[in-house]
Amino acid sequence: MCIRWADAMKRIGAAAVANMLALALANAQGYPSKFEFGQPASEQEIAAIAIAIPADGKGLPAGRGDYARGKQIYETACAACHGGDLAGVANIPNMPAGASLRLIGGRGTLTSPKAVATVESYWPYATTLFDYIRRAMPFTAPGSLSADEVYAVCAYILGEAKIIDKATVLDAQSLPRVQMPNRDGFVPDPRPEIFK
Repeated sequence: MCIRWADAMKRIGAAAVANMLALALANAQGYPSKFEFGQPASEQEIAAIAIAIPADGKGLPAGRGDYARGKQIYETACAACHGGDLAGVANIPNMPAGASLRLIGGRGTLTSPKAVATVESYWPYATTLFDYIRRAMPFTAPGSLSADEVYAVCAYILGEAKIIDKATVLDAQSLPRVQMPNRDGFVPDPRPEIFK
């Protein structure tokens, strides 16, 4: 039986869903269920919860994906929240009014009064897209996509946004070389005390 997200939210409540998703994420990615106070974390435990693939792609897994395969995966795992056209879905329960989970469009709008923050308009690095999809998507089963599937979904999103050619195959070498439209839209933080 397939239960729509809105129906699930009404039946069991947002807090229960959040707890289930946190547990699913933990189990899907091999996260430890808890750390004891004062117990040192092992190298494997640290690696399991390390956050973020950097802009240079260090730590990207082996694998590859293309637009056509990404479109298939997107249609089954992503379109319910992000829309068949990647422009989002309106009126998602427990989301701020007007939030649509839009992925593409909005290029050049960030300095305007009606900014549209999307993968296309905001994110400076394609590696961030890979990392976010790998860890947090699909919403109902985070961490469940293989590396090949994540590369493919990235290829589909970036292809639809006209950031890469639809014939491009993404992997650990090609993904960090993608030039995102807003790559130069951020200012480095020069405060050295933050990074000691």
